[in-house]
Amino acid sequence: MNELYPVYTLKNECRDCYRCVRECYVKAIRIKEDSASVIGDKCIACGACVRACPSGAKRVRNDVERVKNLIKAKNRVIVSLAPSWSGMFDYTPAAMVSLFKKLGFEGVSETALGAQEVSVKTAQILKNGEKELYISSACPSAVDYIRLYKPEFTRNIVPIASPAVTHAKMLKTLYGGDVCVVFAGPCIAKKNEAQKRPELISAALTFEELKLWINEEISDMSFLSVSDGADFIPKTACEGALYPIEGGMNDTIKRAAPLDGVQLISLSSLLSLENALKDYKPSGKKIFLEALACVGGCVNGPCRAVEKSGICVISDILSKVKFRKYTPQNPQVVVNENYVSNHEERKFYSLSEITQAMKKIGKHAQEDELNCGGCGYASCRDLAAALISGDAEASMCVSYMRKKAMRKADAMFRRMPAAIVMVDSNLRVLEANDAFMRMFCEGKDDYEIFSSRPDGLAGAAIDKIVNFYEIFKQALELGQDVCKERLCVKNKLYDITAFTIEDNEIAGAIITDVTLSEMNREKIAQKARDVINKNVTTVQEIACLLGEHMVETELILNSIAKDYDKDVR
Repeated sequence: MNELYPVYTLKNECRDCYRCVRECYVKAIRIKEDSASVIGDKCIACGACVRACPSGAKRVRNDVERVKNLIKAKNRVIVSLAPSWSGMFDYTPAAMVSLFKKLGFEGVSETALGAQEVSVKTAQILKNGEKELYISSACPSAVDYIRLYKPEFTRNIVPIASPAVTHAKMLKTLYGGDVCVVFAGPCIAKKNEAQKRPELISAALTFEELKLWINEEISDMSFLSVSDGADFIPKTACEGALYPIEGGMNDTIKRAAPLDGVQLISLSSLLSLENALKDYKPSGKKIFLEALACVGGCVNGPCRAVEKSGICVISDILSKVKFRKYTPQNPQVVVNENYVSNHEERKFYSLSEITQAMKKIGKHAQEDELNCGGCGYASCRDLAAALISGDAEASMCVSYMRKKAMRKADAMFRRMPAAIVMVDSNLRVLEANDAFMRMFCEGKDDYEIFSSRPDGLAGAAIDKIVNFYEIFKQALELGQDVCKERLCVKNKLYDITAFTIEDNEIAGAIITDVTLSEMNREKIAQKARDVINKNVTTVQEIACLLGEHMVETELILNSIAKDYDKDVR
């Protein structure tokens, strides 16, 4: 578990389903010992794996205790509240401020104020800049995606910081450098942004963390009814509140300045961004690309913590937006940012290396390459490359593991000395091993015929092969094991155990020929009986002899006694 990075895995909860690999757009997941872990150097913290994990093994680092410690240290802590709050919390602005103050914050300010500054500065850059393509810097996941995976477009990112960083500088400018700023929003990537700019943002909380903290800390909400006096500082934001909606940034830029000849394009999702940049070549048109990693914008952030429909969230945000009558031509606060690519050269492996890796997953020919995506990778060759780089394991190939398991099971099934047969609900043979065919196929010719068939006895009626087919019916109907011992079939004795494999659908039986062992047992028993009888006869003879001897002895003694008695007299 790497809790230093915003996204980590609870190893004991990971069910090696590879869904996180499948959903991770940049494949920043490493599978080791059947457990998935996030590769921090490759991850862009979009949260796709957190959303996709069916067992909840992917977790987001909880920074609530860190923020509590900031407050306990008697630092002045102000919240930078993401503009999507108005669609995700059913509180008035005053109630929202009161909640944060109850938690110990000194004040609450809207990140949208920073967004308004960013829009004004971006409009200036678009108006005066000479590049043909500009990409927004508002979404940290989108920015990191470009820096890591589309490094050739890093120079096209607008050279100013995001609204969150800009807002943090605004608050420190207004309230002093000793103020700590804590961002709160639906975004995981903001945690990375806070770590990169600790001098401006002390910590970042998700809305999920915030709601859990509120539920744990505040049980009585009655104080919210008298919170009308609370308000955002230094003022309420206006059109900057549109930023969490796809196209919202472009709407604010249009209001900031007329941009004749500039095309404003909005894209949300990494797939859309990749497709937009693929094969891009300057065409003489000036284009601004509002790039967001989450489909639909920040309103669909991975930690939005609301079950409300997307339409309702957007509707709530739009209904609360207020527009300024006049938009300043110059920003009050600007944070210049020089974005640098952090691209790691993708390793390209030779054909021989890929071929060798493919053999580890049972891919020896092109027709073996199913490209089913079960492992999470788009193709078998992508999985092979991940195997070479150490980010994947051969066990991730479902078809390979299935074939391997089937080969093992088939080898055991066919070579077992006991006879095994499986039948369906119609008492048709599904599969039978060699021992069964040897036992019950009439004559050598029948055995040769059936054993040479690829499917053996498959499809044959079991009642035409054995006369104890009723045992299969019983197993299917009762759903439990049925045992018959020393069952005589054509002068042979069998121990039979029938069992259910699938309720009312498939039954199987293990049959053991005990004829020889019973014959040997009978021979031993007969010998034992012969020995016993002989011993009894001998004992009887001895007893008879002893009896005769005792009678003779008694007669002699009696005679001696009488003679002795006469002499005494």
